[in-house]
Amino acid sequence: MAQSLSKMLVHVIFSTKNRYGFLVDESLRREMHAYLASIFKAYDSPSLITGGTEDHVHVLCSLSRNQAISKVIGEAKRNSSKWIKSKRGRSTKFQWQSGYGAFSVSPSQLAQVRAYIASQAEHHRKMTFQEEFRKFLQRYEIDYDERYVWD
Repeated sequence: MAQSLSKMLVHVIFSTKNRYGFLVDESLRREMHAYLASIFKAYDSPSLITGGTEDHVHVLCSLSRNQAISKVIGEAKRNSSKWIKSKRGRSTKFQWQSGYGAFSVSPSQLAQVRAYIASQAEHHRKMTFQEEFRKFLQRYEIDYDERYVWD
């Protein structure tokens, strides 16, 4: 085959440092989601939907065949952190957690994952970020040590 073709859908999840509610203001949260989407797009990994709550984000993206997921997420976190700190009146203490979760998504599950991300505010009335993330780790059968998941 002369061409290299791929379609890798990835559900990315990461939180603010210590799950602090830096994004409690809904307007700022929407701006952050849009800014994150622009970074994913710049790394040829367009966001299909970006959402979350005051303490974490979810990004469903189509990962570039030319970029490592760690590079795309690292740049998204680094650049968005710099961006929010530059906004007048915003906390210069903003930080993302050092880690992240990245989970593969089947094209047949695309609509369900989009709906899940779109309903984050409602979803988190019943469940904390930590409970949600543990469920993802269990569903994807990822071994983890609780001591090293949170920061």
